Amino acid sequence: MNDENLAEALTRETKRVRDVVIPAYIACGPGGVFALALMRRDLDSAMAAALNGDVVAMLRAHEALKGWSL
Repeated sequence: MNDENLAEALTRETKRVRDVVIPAYIACGPGGVFALALMRRDLDSAMAAALNGDVVAMLRAHEALKGWSL
């Protein structure tokens, strides 16, 4: 995470998955549907963790989002 705090890192990963990774999987067509569902689940978990201020859940969500790539 370098010099950024957990909330900033989680926001960065959320934006990356939402704006970069998800569009690439959508472009794959039906083959990407299952992965898209899992990504959306991870995004929902990240949002819930941030809204609840649950630091442990935020760490888990951050790690889950970092795992998504093209």
